[in-house]
Parts: sequence; structure tokens; C-alpha cells
Amino acid sequence: MSKNSPIKIKRALISVSDKKNILVLAKSLQKESVEIISTGGTLKFLEEAGIEVKDISEFTGSKEMMNGRVKTLHPKVHAGILSRRNIDKNEVKKNSIEEIDLVVVNLYPFEETVKNNGTFEEAIENIDIGGPTMIRASAKNFYYVSVLSSPNEYESFIKEFEENKAISYATRLKLAETAFSNVTKYDLSISDFFENLDEEDLPKSIFGAYYKSDNLRYGENPHQKAAFYKLSNKSPNGISSATQLQGKELSYNNIADTDAALECVSNFSEASCVIVKHANPCGVASSNSVLEAYKKAFACDPTSAFGGIIAVNKEIDEKTANYLIENQFIEVVAAPNFTKAAMEQFKTKKNVRLLAIKNQKKINPGLKFHSVDSGLLVQSIDTGEIENKDLIVATEKKPNKEELKNAMFAWKVCKYVKSNAIVYASKNQTLGIGAGQMSRIDSAEIAAKKAKKAGFDLNGSCMASDAFFPFRDSIDEAAKNGISCIIQPGGSIRDDEIISAANEANMIMIFTGMRHFRH
Repeated sequence: MSKNSPIKIKRALISVSDKKNILVLAKSLQKESVEIISTGGTLKFLEEAGIEVKDISEFTGSKEMMNGRVKTLHPKVHAGILSRRNIDKNEVKKNSIEEIDLVVVNLYPFEETVKNNGTFEEAIENIDIGGPTMIRASAKNFYYVSVLSSPNEYESFIKEFEENKAISYATRLKLAETAFSNVTKYDLSISDFFENLDEEDLPKSIFGAYYKSDNLRYGENPHQKAAFYKLSNKSPNGISSATQLQGKELSYNNIADTDAALECVSNFSEASCVIVKHANPCGVASSNSVLEAYKKAFACDPTSAFGGIIAVNKEIDEKTANYLIENQFIEVVAAPNFTKAAMEQFKTKKNVRLLAIKNQKKINPGLKFHSVDSGLLVQSIDTGEIENKDLIVATEKKPNKEELKNAMFAWKVCKYVKSNAIVYASKNQTLGIGAGQMSRIDSAEIAAKKAKKAGFDLNGSCMASDAFFPFRDSIDEAAKNGISCIIQPGGSIRDDEIISAANEANMIMIFTGMRHFRH
């Protein structure tokens, strides 16, 4: 028998946790007189459906042990799978080995158990041992054995089997590739689980149990390939929990910008809107309704909002949907939900991507990755927050209640603006945002320029900075524009000079003691 020849199936071993479509497959095999061997719950399931099945214990001559912990870990099983049909003939005959041509195995639901907050003991018991071993063995011996490690493979397999009464070399190779990938993913999820038990803040090694969710049209530019991967062993948050309700497929940039918008809007409890362009907020506002929040956010920078990403933290109704459509060109709208009437409105703009966000809660503590040449930079996610009690007022002038509220709003937004970041805000609305400049004074000047272009008077508003001021020039810029309050981390060697500049201008300066660089 040539290794590249189509292989007929005389004997199959079926042992599955996920029984989706397994009866269809078993009936197809039975119709062609394939002997089926099975185990435990799968055996019972097939027998109750009228499928003729041989118990694995009868096949091996050994009873299952330890409540099913040991059942397929037997020489007859693995010799039957690993037999090289030409080379091992004599040993097969000598040891009365019955060769297995098809292995159908999917694994204990470890990932689902962890996702659903199962107990530690439940997680341990859902670590499959025999399953991965059989999958690896059959994938290794793909010259002679077919392996189905996912219910998603059954339909095409059945079609080929029923048409040709055999499985081609190309199919067996593809199935082996998928099998190794599935087992690797499974093992990585277990490894990550144990890594998370470690008391160290950062893991000793990083595997990243991510699976490919979608191939994307291209990356940041058309000549770059891209795909979206999701973490497999944790309940999804933010963009990973999104259900697309309509619109063109998401692009690389769409996903990146929507992620930034959702991360920001999740910080607000009032009805809030964040508009993002090129990973930076260009308008943020909170109000008594989503529509009013959007109007205020849009007013901050209407030019940059064109073709932007809109994220809100409350349901979108018909009135809001209609206003969005009429007011601007939109790439993506992300919200917890959309009313039926709102959906009907958006149908008039079929290219607009609508995302219903299942879980818009703040990001769970975890890791952020940044790839460098032949390596990764890894850090914990910036979950740092401040409360009023954490603030230090460094100037002679103290904030009133409204000024303090403006400062805290501006600080929340500033955290999600690329460094160097400057945000001007008042009454739960951004008035001007300066992002991603090489010097802080440039960001301050740009933010002021944008505010004036939008028709805002900065007099009495608040300035937020993501890091300390190295020089007084930004303070002087703020004073020139009538800023009444500045909130910043503090910590510069020139803090005394900075505070003096604020005192000279009769401004309030608040120190947070926490920096939010976002390179």
C-alpha cells in the first residue's frame, strides 16, 4: 500500500465530548459496514440511537479504570492507530492488533469550563489525556489514518467517503494539520490556566492561546496580510464580544479603532459617546441621552469625526440612528444594543458596520503585547484609576465642585489619547484634543486650535495632561486660553516652577500621582 494512496475505512474509533452531528457520521460509516469502537458516554449515545458499536473494553480486553480516567491508554488502541501498514505487518499479526483507520475524537471542554468560572477541581477533571494522545497518534500516522478532531470536519469528510469509499492523501494531510493545531490550542489553554495561578505578575513564558476568528481583507495597508485572533480561554470583552449586525466586513483599522473607542467609553456610567479616528478620541461626551452625548462629542471635532468610529454605552434608538445617518459618514457604530426601529433606519446605509457589544465592561486585568523584531514587549493592562481622595491640589487656588468634575472627566479621556496627550474639557464634553505629538506644548497648542475651530470658548475649562509638564510653556498656553484648572500626574523636577506658573495665572493645579502614557 502506497502512503499516498486513498485509504479505505474498515474500523473507526469514536470518542467525543461534543456530540454535534456525530450520529450523521456514525450512520454513514455503518452504511458502509465500518466497525465502530467507542467509549463511555459516546458508546451509550450511539447505542441508544441504534448504531452497532463495540465497547473499547471488549476491543482492548481491559476494563475502563478510575471512573473513565483510563480507557483508551492501551497498547492495542495505540498500536492499532500507529501501525504502518507495510512495515509493521509482522508485529500486527504477532500481537493480534486490529488496525484503526479512522479516529474521531474531540476533547473534554476545558476551555468552556474555565470560561464559565468552573471550580479548580472541575477544570482539572476536564484536562483530557487520552483524547490528545489519540489525536496526536492518528495525525502522526496520517499516511494510513484519518483523524477528525472537530465536528466542523464531518460534513466534507462524509461527502468524500460516500462518493469515493475512501479518503485521499490530501484530505488526510489536511485533517492531520488541523488536528495538531487543535491539540496545540488545547494544551496552550491549559498552560495559560496554570500560568495564571502563578503569583508572579508577568509569566515566565508566553504561549498565547489565541485562535483565528476572521481573515481580514488586509492590514493597515492593502499590501499587508491580516487576521483577527481571539483569546480562547477567557470570556470575551469589548470588540472580541461583538456581533456584527450589518455592514461590510471589518477591516484591521476598524477593529483597532473600535477597540480604542470601546475601551474609553466603558469608563463612563452616564449615557456617553466616544468618536475615534486613527486610534485617538476626537470627541467624547456624557449627557442625559445617547443622542445628546453624540451631539456634544461630534461638536468637539466634526472634521476628524468624518469616517470615524462611534461607540456608545447605552442602547441606540430610532431617533439617534436617524440623526447619526443624516449627520455624518460613519464606518462603525458600536453599542450594547439597537432597537428594531433603529436597525430599520440603519438598513438605509447598508455599508455602515453595526456592532452589538455583548460585554462592554471595563477590560479585565491582563497583558498588553507589542511586537518588536524577533520579540515581544509585554506589560500589564493600564487599569489604573484615581478617585477624588487621591488628588493633591498643589496650588493656592482650590477647585469647586464643578471644576473638580471637569477635571475628572478630562482625566478619564486623557488616558485614552496617544502621548503626548492634552485634553480640554468642560461640563462632560471635550472641547479640544491634542494627541501624539513629540512635545507637550505642541499638543496643547493643537488642542486649543481645534477648540477654537469648533467654536468653543476655553475660558473656565479644564486641561488634562497624561504626564507631567517638563516646562512651564504649556501652563502659559493654558493661561492664555483662559483655562481655570489643570490636572496632571506631577513628578517633574520642575514641579515648583510649574506650580508657580499656575499660581501666577490664578489657576488650579491638581496632581494625580499617576501617569498614563499611551505610545
